[in-house]
Amino acid sequence: GHTTGPSLNNDKLYKFAYSAEVYVDQVKASLQKSAGYQISSGVDVNLLWRNPDNDDDQLIKITMKDVQVENVNERPADKNIFKGKSTEKIIGKEYLEALQRPIVIELLRGKVKTFYSYQNEPAFTQNIKRGLASLFQLQLHSGSSREVDISGKCNTTYHVRQDQVTKIKDLDSCEIEKKGFTSHSQILDVGTKATSATVYVLEDSFIKSIKAEENFVFVLNYRRKTGAKIVSKQKLELKSVQAGMGLIAAKQVAGVIKTLDPSYVAMPLEAETVKSECKKCPSLSEHWQSIREHMHPDKLSEAEAAKSFLSFIQNIRKATKDEILKIIKSEKKEFLPQVVDAVTSAQTPESLEAILEFLDFKDASTFILQERFLYACGFASHPSETLLKSLTEKFKGDVASEEIRETLVIVMGALIRKLCDREGCKLPAVVEAKRLILNRLEKAQKDDNVQMYLLALKNALLPEAIPVLLKYAESGEGPISSLAATALQRYDPSFLTKEVKETMNRIYHQTRKVHEKTVRTTAAAIILNSNPSYMEVKNILLSIGELPMEMNKYMLSMIQDILHFEMPSSKMVRQVLKDMRAHNYDRFSKTGSSSAYTGYVTRGPDVSSTYSLDILYSGSGILRRSNMNLHVFDRSTELHAIQVVIEAQGLESIIAATPDEGEENLDSFAGMSAILFDFQLRPVTFFQGYGDLMSKMLSASGDAMNVVKGLVLLTDFLQEIQLQSGPTARAEFMGGLAIDISGAMEFSLWYRESKTSVKNRVAIFTAGNTEVDSFFVKTGMETTLEAETSLDFISTVQFSQYPFLVCMQMDRVDSPFRTHMTKYESLPSGRRYTAKRGKATTLAGNEYPLHQENSNMCKKVLGTKSDSAGSWF
Repeated sequence: GHTTGPSLNNDKLYKFAYSAEVYVDQVKASLQKSAGYQISSGVDVNLLWRNPDNDDDQLIKITMKDVQVENVNERPADKNIFKGKSTEKIIGKEYLEALQRPIVIELLRGKVKTFYSYQNEPAFTQNIKRGLASLFQLQLHSGSSREVDISGKCNTTYHVRQDQVTKIKDLDSCEIEKKGFTSHSQILDVGTKATSATVYVLEDSFIKSIKAEENFVFVLNYRRKTGAKIVSKQKLELKSVQAGMGLIAAKQVAGVIKTLDPSYVAMPLEAETVKSECKKCPSLSEHWQSIREHMHPDKLSEAEAAKSFLSFIQNIRKATKDEILKIIKSEKKEFLPQVVDAVTSAQTPESLEAILEFLDFKDASTFILQERFLYACGFASHPSETLLKSLTEKFKGDVASEEIRETLVIVMGALIRKLCDREGCKLPAVVEAKRLILNRLEKAQKDDNVQMYLLALKNALLPEAIPVLLKYAESGEGPISSLAATALQRYDPSFLTKEVKETMNRIYHQTRKVHEKTVRTTAAAIILNSNPSYMEVKNILLSIGELPMEMNKYMLSMIQDILHFEMPSSKMVRQVLKDMRAHNYDRFSKTGSSSAYTGYVTRGPDVSSTYSLDILYSGSGILRRSNMNLHVFDRSTELHAIQVVIEAQGLESIIAATPDEGEENLDSFAGMSAILFDFQLRPVTFFQGYGDLMSKMLSASGDAMNVVKGLVLLTDFLQEIQLQSGPTARAEFMGGLAIDISGAMEFSLWYRESKTSVKNRVAIFTAGNTEVDSFFVKTGMETTLEAETSLDFISTVQFSQYPFLVCMQMDRVDSPFRTHMTKYESLPSGRRYTAKRGKATTLAGNEYPLHQENSNMCKKVLGTKSDSAGSWF
């Protein structure tokens, strides 16, 4: 009769040779040098029963014989981990017996309708047999459908040409229980690609040969050279056809199975999960003891700290709440903040319960630990709804420290954004947290409260918060309107409606009221960054020349920066300049010291990064705002890696200078605010009010204030993979950052000079482990990259004359960069084969060029004084 699937002849025994190979290596490497192993065997196939009413319904018995485990590539005897070991010794007697017990499949129109095997067999051997059974599933006409095999339920397409059939399985479409997670930022994440193809050659309506190949590729998005691939191949070849057993007579399948062996059970063809046991793994506290010294606060800018941090997180993820608490409760004060960083970054239900049980927000004495916990939550790579819910509850309860209360709500804002980015905006905890922030902001009376809710919105970036931010930007007082404006600046330009742009134009041109320079310049930056119209650009250019002195110079510098860096609005700016009388010499030859500049730190094939530096002074030479940014971007997304803003106001009285118009009544203040990896931290204050300023000045040591210090988990990627040949694989990539950012501001009345400095010290460690785990042999590849660097930014101002002299320096020290790769094959007995490769280079230090004008001034400033005394008198 007509068949739509392969058909076996009665009374025949088909003898095949089978092999399943796995390879692990770097993405571009050829497979000859890869780590891996192969399982090979004979496979006997015979027909047990054919449905009398339907030729296309067949029951087939499949038996593996003479199973061998061996290298996938030739290895010299001393590097061969299998040498001198029988298969039974490698796999274990019980497993080998299970593997060689036959399975039975019912093929209906070429698809596996039922898979029969024995219960209580190890999951691993069961999966190897499922992988073999899945190969027998094919259809003899072209077309696509969703079908179930070992990989789950997948979209599968068949192409048929005469005696050859190609089966393409779309692995991304497979429904199967998989564990894993990805990082929040695409740039810090891992790109993946998976393909599966099987080619069948038929002869005499049955299978002559099958070749299947599956490929999985993983690359770090920010450095695509760092990555891994897993290749899994299966081969089945017909060796001979012999006389075999006769068919079993029966009406139904059930009868055949009963006659054959009543202990056969129907099971899913989809793979079952295999638990991998770790026999010689250290306990959490043993592991902590072994890495503890690298986690000392003084070592936090070394790559070894970041490396230890990652391995600690991996172990915390396997630990119970009690094991975690034991370490937290017994550790010394100076190590605790780093333990809190790691426990919080682990992001398991157990680690969250442990840390929440340990921290008491009603007690202000553990301030540092509470802050480190909250910051680690803000950086969370894949936060859960439970985390946001717990923080919301803490916020509603008693919080001893006002700063921690502020940090709580700022972090809630960051979590709202991360959960919304993952389609979680409608989760109950997110809805509640959003409502809480917006409602409390509406009712807030005190400036401090308004500020903390605005900071939360600056992290949450909710489209529905735009009207509120506009209200505060236009009608709020100084610092509040400035904060609301910088929050709007963080939105993607696509969210900035006509209403936003109208408000920004009113603020910049002071249509309704007088605004501070800091807010006006932010408004101008928003207009120029969101696809400005011809008139908007023209009005801004016309205003230059009519502005207060230093603001003139700043706006001019901003326009020049747009042109020199070819920003999106540069075309429009050029067009307006061409048509316009605004391009007259007088308007564009303003003196002053404020400036804005953007340049590249790196330009690479995968990601590029830019730095920008802008500084705005008051007319008397006192800093109003300095803003340093590092952005990283690839073809489609951008990451705000670092921003450090130092703001000051009302400091004119120190040098007996006249404040700018409209700024006569500003309270003395200086402080610093930072964004790290798209997360706005709680701002820190250097001094607030004249009295505080004077007492700090008299004791001024210019000591740096720490803005952020700690360990951050940047890349956090895990994917578990079911290979179609049976084994499971996992790819895990983690990137840790040890960071220390501090800032300082010092004055010397003697030299009439002020100095602002920001020090960024960072060490990064990324580790990838891609492994195929068949409980009796593991094979894989570990790859690491590490770098340490420090970026310093110093601006010195001498205000003994006008225009005063300003020198800005941005330096990077020599930075070591190391990569390392190890491929391995290992047996539980400890026998191991490894191949290693490493490379170390140094990126030479660099003084980043700012504009020419700055270089000329630095020569003057650094040449004028023989020694820079930090003392006052």
